[in-house]
Amino acid sequence: MSSSRSEGMLEALEELREAELLESDVPSIERYRKQAVLFISELCGTCRVAEKMVQVAVASGLRLPVRKMGIAFAPVLRQRWQIASVPCLVMLENGSPVDRLYAMGSVDHIYIMLKRFEQAGS
Repeated sequence: MSSSRSEGMLEALEELREAELLESDVPSIERYRKQAVLFISELCGTCRVAEKMVQVAVASGLRLPVRKMGIAFAPVLRQRWQIASVPCLVMLENGSPVDRLYAMGSVDHIYIMLKRFEQAGS
């Protein structure tokens, strides 16, 4: 993530491919012991709002890696992790889901959830 961002601009969430999180891709799992993935659909207005809210939460000082993935491109993870709808923010520890957030609520709520997850077990 670049530190030379324009004043007032939010940094976009990094795109993630399903293969990076499948068991066969161990380097990605080892690179991030804890991370969060926002599952979205490109045609979902609520997902676009949720993505902006997550961007603001991340910009508020989280060190936790937060990336996004199109649910249409993640059929294996959608089934394996039982993702019922989008947007869905999945918190992962060592490549396994430990919590999910479907109702984003507010930026503050997202920030608190991610910060607690980031600090748990530290």
